[in-house]
Parts: sequence; structure tokens; C-alpha cells
Amino acid sequence: MGKHISKSLWLLVFAVVLCCGLYPLVLWAIGQAVFPFQANGSMLKGPDGQLVGSLLIAQPFTKDGYFQPRPSAASYDGSASASSALAASNYALRDRVARQIGPIAKYAGGSKAGQLVATDVEAWFQKDTFQGAPHVVAQWADAHNSLASAWVTGDTTHGAYVDEWSKAHADVVAQFIKDNPATPQPKAPDLAVVFFENFSKDNPGKFPSAVTTTGKDGKPQTAIERVATGSDIQSIFFDMWRQDHPDVALQEVPGDMVTTSGSGLDPHITLQNAEYQLDRVAAKWAGDLKRDPAAVRAEIEQIVEENASAPFFGLAGEKIINVLQVNLKLREKYGAPS
Repeated sequence: MGKHISKSLWLLVFAVVLCCGLYPLVLWAIGQAVFPFQANGSMLKGPDGQLVGSLLIAQPFTKDGYFQPRPSAASYDGSASASSALAASNYALRDRVARQIGPIAKYAGGSKAGQLVATDVEAWFQKDTFQGAPHVVAQWADAHNSLASAWVTGDTTHGAYVDEWSKAHADVVAQFIKDNPATPQPKAPDLAVVFFENFSKDNPGKFPSAVTTTGKDGKPQTAIERVATGSDIQSIFFDMWRQDHPDVALQEVPGDMVTTSGSGLDPHITLQNAEYQLDRVAAKWAGDLKRDPAAVRAEIEQIVEENASAPFFGLAGEKIINVLQVNLKLREKYGAPS
């Protein structure tokens, strides 16, 4: 009996040393000797020599001077990989896609072919009429209560603004409590719809948007302002504008520009996606550098082409680029964007 136990223990020790010690050590040694870059996370450094990220995980680039990655349901957090898991019938999916398309959508034909629809969305919004009825913002909140509530909870500045509004509109809050006796002490998210209804009535053609400015102390300060133009108008109300203009032909948008990957961390975008963003990126750099837009565009297009490749050495799939890698090339060539 003791002989069998001792042999089992020796086998256990041998297996632990082999599988948990020697095998990982050999793989580590091979990786460090032959593939040190990949073995250490495929980390890249910026022009200043500081680590800026991994080629394997997307980052949320938002400046116009950079190419932007696919949307992420995990907020590009490597420890929280996830897909959006939204069904095609879920309005939250349509809303997310519409918000992404709004600022970048272009006309496909006619006298405005190639031009952005964003300014027309703003002009339509300022008229404050949707499908023949007034108060666009109120209609938006009434039709999509969850989106109105998400606006309040999505930013502390928004929540604080609604709290201040509720103090100044005690009569509206009192009526809400009367209509909703199960909510005797409503919080800011509870009041989201009535807030937008009231705001829309008092501020036709305007929307409460968080605007960041530089204070007297030189520090950034964020406050809610009543706006009629800007990214909030272009993105939030693009879907309603589209419903009011169903026959307008728009350019098709690359699928990976508006869909998340299964992990939410895909660091690549298709070459088609990059080319769609090219005008925006080139225009920003040309403006910053005070150079000819056509020349800058040609330079950036060359950088994109040089860094594009198809999987399996070009044997499968379409050409893709690594967003971090290309953006670093832009940083090396032009410096930091303003």
C-alpha cells in the first residue's frame, strides 16, 4: 500500500515539476529568444519612448487627427472583454449605430454628393419639428424613455443639472409625484422624461449639452449649455432626421465602423474603413500644419497603404490596418495633434 502511495506521490511531483515548471520555462525561454516582442505583449512605444499600448488591444482614439477603431461594448478594457449582445430588434442597437453614423454620414448623389449631412441635421433640428409635430427633444424623450434616463445617468454633469432643474421647477416635480404615486421621492433619472419635455417647451430647437471650457484658473470646466449645433445634435437626432428624410440617398458606411467585435477589443479596422475616415484625418492634419489638404491626404493614404495587409500573408480575407500602429506613424510624421 505504501509503495503505491509513494509512486503516486513521485508521479505527482514529477508532473508538477514538468508541467508547471520546466514546460513553461522552456516556452518562456523560446519566446524571449525568438519572439521577444510578441512574448511581452506586442507593446509599442511612442516618439517619446513611453509605452502607449499593445498591438493586440484596441484603444479609444477620439481626436479627428487619428483613425478611430471599431466601437467596443467593453470600453476597450482588456479585463472585461465582451460583445454588445444586442438583438437587431433592440432600439438601443439602432440608436448606437445612428449616433456613430450621424457626424460622418455623406450624401450619395445630387448637388450635395460627398458632403456631410451633419449641417442639415442641425438645420432640421433647429426648426424643432418632427413628422409635422413640434418639440423634437420632447418627442425623442417620450419615444425612448430609456435613452432619456441614460443621458441623465451617463454623466455626473447631466445628473447635477437635472437636480438643479428640479429645484427650480417644484410644480413640475409635484405633478410628476401626483401622476406617479409609487415614486414619492423621484431622483434625477426618474425625472428624465419630464425634464426633457419641459426643456423642449422652454427651449425650442435647443438641447442641453455638456460643454468643456478653460476656466480663469486655466483648468477645464464642464457645464451644461443650450446648443443648436454640435456633435450631440448630429449624433442623437440623426435617426429622427433620417425618418423625416427616408428618400435621401446616403453613402454606405463600412460595416466594421458601426459593429462591435466579439471581444470588443479588435485592434484592426478594414482598409475600406480607414479610407472612409481618410478625409477627416487628412483635413485635421492639414489644418493644424497649415498645409495643402491634397498633399497631406496623399501622404496619409500612403502610410495607410504601407501598413495594410490581409491575414495569413495575404492569402485570406480583406486588407486591414492596426489602428494603433498607423496612428503612431502619423504621430511620428506630424507630431501631436492639437
